[in-house]
Amino acid sequence: MITGEIKNRIDSIWDTFWTGGITNSMTILEQMTYLFFMKMLDDAQRTKEANANAMNVKVKDPTFKDGVWHNPETDKDVPYNSLRWNVFKNMEADAMYRVISKDVFVFIKNLNEGRESAYSKFMASATFLIQSPRTLVKIVEGVDHLDMNNRDTMGDVYEYILGKMAASGNNGQFRTPRHIIRMMVELMRPTLKDTICDPAMGSAGFIVESAKYIQANYKSELLKKENSEHYKNGMLHGFDTDATMLRIGAMNLMLHGVDNPDIKYQDSLSTDNTDENQYTLCLANPPFTGSLDNEAVSKSLLAITKTKKTELLFLALFVRILQVGGRCASIVPDGVLFGNSTGHKSIRKELIDTQRLQAVISMPSGVFKPYAGVSTAILIFTKTNAGGTDKVWFYDMKADGFSLDDKRTPIAENDIPDVIARFKNLEAEESRTRKDQSFIVPVAEIIANDYDLSINKYKEVEKVKVEYEQPSVVFGRIESLQTEISAAIKEFKEQYL
Repeated sequence: MITGEIKNRIDSIWDTFWTGGITNSMTILEQMTYLFFMKMLDDAQRTKEANANAMNVKVKDPTFKDGVWHNPETDKDVPYNSLRWNVFKNMEADAMYRVISKDVFVFIKNLNEGRESAYSKFMASATFLIQSPRTLVKIVEGVDHLDMNNRDTMGDVYEYILGKMAASGNNGQFRTPRHIIRMMVELMRPTLKDTICDPAMGSAGFIVESAKYIQANYKSELLKKENSEHYKNGMLHGFDTDATMLRIGAMNLMLHGVDNPDIKYQDSLSTDNTDENQYTLCLANPPFTGSLDNEAVSKSLLAITKTKKTELLFLALFVRILQVGGRCASIVPDGVLFGNSTGHKSIRKELIDTQRLQAVISMPSGVFKPYAGVSTAILIFTKTNAGGTDKVWFYDMKADGFSLDDKRTPIAENDIPDVIARFKNLEAEESRTRKDQSFIVPVAEIIANDYDLSINKYKEVEKVKVEYEQPSVVFGRIESLQTEISAAIKEFKEQYL
């Protein structure tokens, strides 16, 4: 958890951007990310230098070398030393602004080698937008107090900033609520053997939470070389079509100790994506507000469900890219559960008849407020290519620990721990009735209901007989009240008029 002091510092940096004329939350986060990266590079090298000096050896693979660096944009040679955070942070405002905007920013845009490539490879289209030297000085002073080598703290700091971006009401659609992501990761329980993918990664929330889960639950196993290599270089994969989000996601991962994830610019639904039978776990909240041109969509996805709706195509994508035995947990709009179109029905039939659908968790409609009031659910399935759906577990989630209005303030009611506990012990769910908050439905019943997966189709509502008073009793009470009112009015008139 980050301290109140650090939160105040981040709030102050955020306010400095606003007073400096940058009010779009996405732009603020992006510009802040550039400065984080500049400091991270220098902090990492300073740590290397301290260790090298203690061992009396040279620094291995330094980012800032001896001599000069040639700036391709100005065609001038610049001393590597002047590109370092601990040097330019002490400069006068105009000099600092000139060095950062003209040299350091160009340097990190062209830094495409080594362990920093996960972030720097998406820098080609980046633009430095801080216009005022005085504003830059204040931001640098704020960032200077953050320890970029403390990944635990910096991971929390970045999540706090992502939360501020969402709370501002701009671009919040890129951020799935952290507690919902954490619930889904807890439900799927990733292991060191998994190869995890989010093909619509946004700010990389699902990948980050998966990494944190592995770090927390496999701490000793990660000390083994083969496990460490897989975790660092082969476990985590993410794609997006927004270069800004790729930069933000890459920084999010770096600040959580994941330096070399496989994240790249890619339209996951297009023919450019040829992944097939590749991953063991998919976790995602894919976009579900748009439709696509059929010509741009991979034909292998249309073979599963002929539609233009992205929410259906992403489900088809998960089926394709998972290995047999691979698992998926994906957020979907409620329409996927009961839609009557050919595309809706075909994807539900695919999950039930050809794969193994395990769970449908209906979430309250306020989960994504204030950005959207749409009702959503989580689908959990395993790829088998041979069927296997015998029964489906339904859960009617009514509370997630926050109010379901636009303010989303913390409340005591929270079904998430119960969702996780019940899913981990599905055998005990067999005895529950349809009147309970969760229950199991045989697949034959679902098929008989035209593959409808809406929980209300199967939930039993207990009706309580209400006994009302006879009309004569109610009228008698009204007449009695009228008599009392008339007497009171008469008394008032006699006394005061």
